[in-house]
Amino acid sequence: MPFIRPEKVVGVSLKMYMDREATIAWVKEVKSLLAEHPAVISDYLSIFVLPSYPLINDVKSIFQGTKLIVGSQNLSHEDSGALTGEVSPVVLKQLGCEFAAIGHYERRTHFKENEDEIAMKVIAAYRNEITPVICVGEATYIDDESAELETIAQVQSALLSSPEYKDAPTVIAYEPSWAIGAEAPASPAHINRICAAIRKEALTLGLSKFWVIYGGSAGPGLLEEVSTSIDGLFLGRMAHETDALVEVVDEFWSESDVSNVS
Repeated sequence: MPFIRPEKVVGVSLKMYMDREATIAWVKEVKSLLAEHPAVISDYLSIFVLPSYPLINDVKSIFQGTKLIVGSQNLSHEDSGALTGEVSPVVLKQLGCEFAAIGHYERRTHFKENEDEIAMKVIAAYRNEITPVICVGEATYIDDESAELETIAQVQSALLSSPEYKDAPTVIAYEPSWAIGAEAPASPAHINRICAAIRKEALTLGLSKFWVIYGGSAGPGLLEEVSTSIDGLFLGRMAHETDALVEVVDEFWSESDVSNVS
């Protein structure tokens, strides 16, 4: 199914929490609850799920015939070659991946990915018509302008090496590392300030098709306080409870102009 640019996006990364049986059960439940949700079938909201690599085809098969989307938690910066253990973006595209997370805090920290490698992966995503979900955010809690400067520097580094970034669909996910897996997300004031700075920078850089989303212990109830600054949410373990995921989707639909008209 060709990708249709929605107004809002919600992504769910399953990371490495679920085995194959649990993943399939979760994906089937998500399909039953959300495939016919008015926010999804109206193309107001796109939902993408990032499973473990070996389960991408399983998820794609379950989502077949719906507008629910499968993506990848990562990709290689090369299309092919002697790169044992890496996964080619060409293969991911062939499997039906439409989104790929790039530069997640866990990749930067545990796997020592640097800004140059992240930039090459963004180029690889664009080259293969995969929408990059570029994860950015300050490494430690800072409540002043330096948080914005650190985050904006990551945005610039990820994009400016690519000749395609201005016209290709791009997701920029603000995920401050100190909020990932925390008891609560960053404060609404902090999210609004940083995401507004990201949006301003994206426009300055000339992006024409982009979304700014927030991740980092995000869940139901957050949208009401940050809806003016974000275009979506990037969810982790909270969304493993499907009722919470449905609640988030309901919140997006309730605040939409489309819902209010209908």
